[in-house]
Amino acid sequence: MAEGMIDATLGGGGHGAEGEEQAIPSGADAFAAAIAAIASRQDPGVARRTEEFLSKQSRLVDIQAKHLEDEHALKLSQLRGNSREGKLRRAGLSLRLGFQVFLGLLATALGVGLSMMVHEAVNSNSIVIDPFDAPTSLEASGLSGQVVAAGVLDVLTRIQAALHKSARSRELSNAWSGELKVEIPETGLSISQIMHTLKSSFGHDQHISGDLLVNEKGGLSLTVRGKGILPKTFTDDGRHLEKIQTEAAEYVYGQAQPALWASYLNNHGRADEALAFAKAAYTSADASEKPYLLTQWALALPDKDKDGADTGPQVLALVRESLRLKPDYWAGHNNLMVFLANYGDEEGAVRTGEQMTQIRGASPGAAPEKAIQFYSLLRGDYSAARAIRIADMEAHDGVGSFVASSGTSNLTIASIEVAMHDPESAALRLNVTRIDEQNHGDVINAGEARATLAEEVGDLKLAAKEWDVVAKALAVPAVAAEYPNESCWAAVSYEKTGQPAKADAALKPYAGRTFVNCYVARGDVLDLRGDWSGAQEWYAKAVKLSPSSPWGYHAWGTALEKHGDLSAATAKFQLANQKGPHFADPLKAWGDVLVKQGNTKNALMKYEEALKYAPNWKQLKQARDALAKQSG
Repeated sequence: MAEGMIDATLGGGGHGAEGEEQAIPSGADAFAAAIAAIASRQDPGVARRTEEFLSKQSRLVDIQAKHLEDEHALKLSQLRGNSREGKLRRAGLSLRLGFQVFLGLLATALGVGLSMMVHEAVNSNSIVIDPFDAPTSLEASGLSGQVVAAGVLDVLTRIQAALHKSARSRELSNAWSGELKVEIPETGLSISQIMHTLKSSFGHDQHISGDLLVNEKGGLSLTVRGKGILPKTFTDDGRHLEKIQTEAAEYVYGQAQPALWASYLNNHGRADEALAFAKAAYTSADASEKPYLLTQWALALPDKDKDGADTGPQVLALVRESLRLKPDYWAGHNNLMVFLANYGDEEGAVRTGEQMTQIRGASPGAAPEKAIQFYSLLRGDYSAARAIRIADMEAHDGVGSFVASSGTSNLTIASIEVAMHDPESAALRLNVTRIDEQNHGDVINAGEARATLAEEVGDLKLAAKEWDVVAKALAVPAVAAEYPNESCWAAVSYEKTGQPAKADAALKPYAGRTFVNCYVARGDVLDLRGDWSGAQEWYAKAVKLSPSSPWGYHAWGTALEKHGDLSAATAKFQLANQKGPHFADPLKAWGDVLVKQGNTKNALMKYEEALKYAPNWKQLKQARDALAKQSG
């Protein structure tokens, strides 16, 4: 829906008492204890059965050792001496001992192999698609149970791959985030069959099975079932097997991983299905799934806005409920900020960010940095937002974990680099980023990045042309609903290039709507038209709309400085710095005013501080260097 939305669907063994002495097992007992310890980490019952089995083997080894000791004492006297009989006996014993050593090594190898097999079985955690039952009449046409199962597996694999990032963001580690496979039964006894038996007894695999039948109408009916998955039959009278395989696989995944499945539906343009599914699944879902299901429910609702419905209050209620259920649901905090800002409550978004940082501070390190990415943008902390975005991309296959509708993260990073006054880095990033012209998020974000880049380097005509590209994309109502205040940024470029009609058109859709950047843009346009009184009125409205944000103060201060009111400008820049201490622009502007007032020492301090957050800002470096030379 909006830039910055995160798709959030977002033990060790115990130790003995300190100082307590414990008996240390040796030999076979140690081996038994080791295997039992491996099993106990998975299942106490497994540990008990494993320990009983290995203890019996240990007692057998002890009996054999005692027998060998007694036999050795008996034969020792016979072997002493140099008689021919003694030599033969010694040779025979050597051969026998060698054979026994060989058998001992073989037994050890088998024991190690068995222990490895038990360990693998105990830790097995996969989805296993058993071959489906199918009548022999269908096998003649190639529709064997194995073929049917393989088709279901293919669909599940595609779903799992598409949800890989979402599962990682939730740190899921279960059968549905691991291996998917079709298991083919074998005849006779083999290593594979032994492993199958061990996994069935000790493992945690989840088996999916089913059957394919020809129904009364001559069509195909496919039934699927599994542990925790109620049987359900899918029918197609036209015998389109792939269709019912897809439906069956989607049903299985939805039953096993409801929140991830709702996320899949939302991310694949199936919001209506996601909404219906989330509603139906919520009541019976596990408590751990409910916060994520509520998020997907909320993400699906804005599609109804395109039909004229106002879903804002319901969306906010759903997201807040997800946070009540899971206060440390960091992606939920981020999403609440995005929704609030998009619904025109930027002040509420900033306060939500403040609350999140307080909760996060109580458990340091618990929240991933990406959760504060949007909060960083709200406060003008571009350097932090850029670092978070880049880290998120590197950790998620070079793409990132943010919602697909916002386009590739590289375009957002390019816009952030422009805001940091680093046009060279932004231009390079835009040049190497592949833009999907069918993805409106890519088109809008690329157009915005190019427009602001052109403005940064002083090419206002090119900036206006790039804003035309954005305006064309936003002319589609469904797209405009996802970018509620984007075109306001274009109004100033249009006004500066002598296109007042376009400037008014850019602001018109937002008349009466409460967006800080739109209020600021109205003030800038009025100032350019010579209406200073009207401009100040809109700057004041921007500050009142979100007093915890730096944007209104900074824009008003910039205009005051241009009109020569340096004292008032300084007051506004100081407030902007308080609200956004890592926002470089108010610091530089404050320094510029100090230079005009002859306070070069403090001006240099402001420049130095600003460079921490915009290290590649060319004009800032030049101002700092010139002042440093003058002061030196």
